[in-house]
Amino acid sequence: MVLAGLANSRCGRTSYKPVSGATVDQPYRTIIEPFKIHSVEPIRVTTRAQREEALSAVGYNLFGLRAEDVLIDLLTDSGTGAMSAEQWAGIQRGNEAYAGAPSYFRFVDAVRNLFPFEHVLPVHQGRAAERVLFAAIGEKGLVIPNNTHFDTTRANIEYSGAEALDLPIPEGLQPSLRHPFKGNMDVVALEALLEERGADVPLVMVTVTNNSGGGQPVSMENLHSVRGVCDRYGKPLFLDACRFAENAWLVKMREPGYEETPVADIVREMASLADGMTMSAKKDPLANIGGWLALNDDELAERCRNFEILTEGYPTYGGLAGRDLEAIAQGLTECVDEDYLRYRIRSIAYLGEALESGGVPVVVPFGGHAVFLDARGLLSHLSPMEYPGQVLACALYEEGGVRSCEIGTVMFGRDASGTEQPARMDLVRLAIPRRTYTQSHIDYVIEVVTRVAARATSLRGFEITSQPAQLRHFTARFAKK
Repeated sequence: MVLAGLANSRCGRTSYKPVSGATVDQPYRTIIEPFKIHSVEPIRVTTRAQREEALSAVGYNLFGLRAEDVLIDLLTDSGTGAMSAEQWAGIQRGNEAYAGAPSYFRFVDAVRNLFPFEHVLPVHQGRAAERVLFAAIGEKGLVIPNNTHFDTTRANIEYSGAEALDLPIPEGLQPSLRHPFKGNMDVVALEALLEERGADVPLVMVTVTNNSGGGQPVSMENLHSVRGVCDRYGKPLFLDACRFAENAWLVKMREPGYEETPVADIVREMASLADGMTMSAKKDPLANIGGWLALNDDELAERCRNFEILTEGYPTYGGLAGRDLEAIAQGLTECVDEDYLRYRIRSIAYLGEALESGGVPVVVPFGGHAVFLDARGLLSHLSPMEYPGQVLACALYEEGGVRSCEIGTVMFGRDASGTEQPARMDLVRLAIPRRTYTQSHIDYVIEVVTRVAARATSLRGFEITSQPAQLRHFTARFAKK
């Protein structure tokens, strides 16, 4: 995202706020983007009538919209960022040999530089890593705890027959409460689970950052505590690590004792506490496609490798072209650059602070990849079963062509048996693609959100008219009540 992170120039006014992480070597309040724009892509401007027609035609499901009908696309930060000149150069270097290509070995070296696991299996994206892993270990009667599972993680676990269990800390369920590490796992609850059902737990997972919980970071102290519990009960610990660099930067900014620790070293410490990881390279590694599964267990790796050959491809390409492996390898060097991370995290806060000061309820403190609107708090006249997150997300699109993502009762309001229930929170995620939008784009988003918030009480609830058995938020259709 291109954003002059600290100057608030809306409506011609300029104000400055203290810079988190400023140093003697960088005394300026304004953080500039540590890159230049090399290529541009046109954006189509639509009218409100056009947007209302487009949204109605797809049953009020923002996933169904054509990209050219979206003005500012904050649906996801996954694979939607801009790649660097060096990444594009790597694409030209990509070797497309079916097995043993040099691009694969450059990719593995880049992964192991930060995550020194014995076995590294490339896959086409993060959910493929989840599919391979849980196909190997999941079965009916098992339970897999996490701080908070995201949608595809939960779906792949449940598809295997196992139960996906969320164990967030209580603070993580209160959008307006300020806590530096609301993404933490409830260690007491984890120990109680392992004490009661240890034989049913094949592994423990921690998601960094905690996307479903509002993009909140996990502290190193919490990871060490989780590791200690896993050791006492003999359980492997896996990371869902797709936003590892942003998590590491927030550790550096917020956790005592890490102020002077390089981000790359924080990442390595995180990896040293785990036995394996699933990864979407479409997030922090700055690639448009790709991911990997990495682990140390030889026997489990062999089972996963065999399933990967069946479903993804030979283990030295895993469903990716050699050029994709090159882009990921280069992205792994760029994503831990501290100038980039300072800009990235501060730019997210810029959006969040503007909305908060405008009276819009948001999840605080702000995380690394998105600002989360508290739809349940803003649309308090609607019940969770009227899907306030979906209502708010659609209103943002109708108002100004901003596409966002509901993370609430549509996404998580149905258990494995199909029983309807309110989610713990109803949020709308404004996920910021990396190195993509300018400050004026973000100022426009601020205007759109605050305009919708001003008429929030006039918004009507939704009902679902059709839905699939799993991951319904991708293809369900809605109607206004």
